[in-house]
Amino acid sequence: MDKIELLAPAGDLERLKVTLLYGADAVYLGGEKYGLRANAVNFTIDELKEGCTFAHKLGKKVFFTLNIVFHNSDMEEVYSYIDLVVEAGVDAFIVSDPFIISYIKNNYKNVEVHLSTQNSTTNYKTATYFKNEGVDRIVLARELSKDEIKEIIDKTGMDIEIFIHGAMCTCFSGRCALSNYVTNRDANRGGCSQVCRFNFKTSNDDFTMASKDLNMAECIPEIIEMGVKSLKIEGRMRSIYYLATVVSSYRKIIDAYYEKVLNSDIMNREKFVLSRVANRETTTQFFNKKADHRDQYYTGRQELSNQDYLGQVIFYDKENSLIKIYERNHFSVGDEVELFTPKGDVISFTITKLYDEEMNSKERARHPDSIYFIYLDTNIEIYEYSMIRKV
Repeated sequence: MDKIELLAPAGDLERLKVTLLYGADAVYLGGEKYGLRANAVNFTIDELKEGCTFAHKLGKKVFFTLNIVFHNSDMEEVYSYIDLVVEAGVDAFIVSDPFIISYIKNNYKNVEVHLSTQNSTTNYKTATYFKNEGVDRIVLARELSKDEIKEIIDKTGMDIEIFIHGAMCTCFSGRCALSNYVTNRDANRGGCSQVCRFNFKTSNDDFTMASKDLNMAECIPEIIEMGVKSLKIEGRMRSIYYLATVVSSYRKIIDAYYEKVLNSDIMNREKFVLSRVANRETTTQFFNKKADHRDQYYTGRQELSNQDYLGQVIFYDKENSLIKIYERNHFSVGDEVELFTPKGDVISFTITKLYDEEMNSKERARHPDSIYFIYLDTNIEIYEYSMIRKV
């Protein structure tokens, strides 16, 4: 049995490298045109080439989003743009427009076409139609139960990709008009203003229609056994700490399942780690039952920025047992912390010695975005993009 794919978002070149190093099998990303995350940094063609080269050296893949709702004006440069993207080395396009699907299939035989969740595929008849049109994979709508997903797999034999973690769309995936109506920003052309997260004034309390986030960690064994081909993490605009943490946790759960060592201790540990990195509550949404009030926010919602992330490792001076870090949140001598690496190693230790960039001894690191040195004597290899968090 082929191991299921773990697919992670990449909003820029650094995020691409972090997600792949922390265990993603593939990344999805957008360029400067025709994608649904116009507010992300996104990729120039040169950056896309660099990203594809980096991924392919690791034996991993790059999927390119070309999934806006196309208008007439969008068609003028799309052919030449697709040429450039293919030349950069992408492995697949994520597409929703039927014409773009046929154009890519007819002109680029070595590049896969994946049907975007923007198409809101919810039944096996639609999946069969797009299979006959040459689509290689379908990213299903988020609003399906496990029985519906299984029926689509069984009746079509298609490669199926589903979302397993991250933000949900309050409207039906791919069919949102709220942003257009309230802010005149087209959610289906990359301009979503996330109106569903606004607080609206009422006669009593503020009202919100926001969904809680998706978290399918506990369902991974069942999803694998259903025959799903790819597990997709949402979040092209998330921080590198968030991406490293989420990808690392799902990587450990997936690997433990295939190695037949997945148990409640491993699962509970990773579920706890995932709960700490989120700033919203999480549920399994539609997978186990019809989503209801327990999967939604209405009043009293709080979103707190994560304070666990203490810093990113820049360099490890093994001779002097000093970690050079780029600080993100306050910490002090005496704090119990964890260092985790892209290879999956986790080191728990107490900070005993702390120095600023001029090697002055300090009791506290008070200034985010500053450079500090922490004493740590370890034989474990500390790789680029290792990070430190609170225990």
